[in-house]
Amino acid sequence: MPDSFELYDLRVEVVAPPGAELWCSATVGDWFELRGENLYLPPGQGFSIYSLAAVLPLLAAKQRVTDANDWMSTDAEVACPDPNCPSRLRITRLGRRSFRHADTTATRKTP
Repeated sequence: MPDSFELYDLRVEVVAPPGAELWCSATVGDWFELRGENLYLPPGQGFSIYSLAAVLPLLAAKQRVTDANDWMSTDAEVACPDPNCPSRLRITRLGRRSFRHADTTATRKTP
């Protein structure tokens, strides 16, 4: 389709050294997924808005296909925003999903 584009689905997961004490209200293994523009959490699990704020600026770029040598392709962990918390937020690219431009915005391409 000439009007299509692809984005990666992403998983953001809390990781930490074994036995680390976390201060961000997270538990190692907590996660959410980003599919297109929608964020999905497992039932009953929360996610700190401060931790979300730390990764949010990177997610749109991480969804796009990038050069293998681009740091966005290779760097995958973001520090917890609490300087006393040893946890990190690992961003993993999952499968790619196709979208149509005409289905995702009211702005249409002019022929």
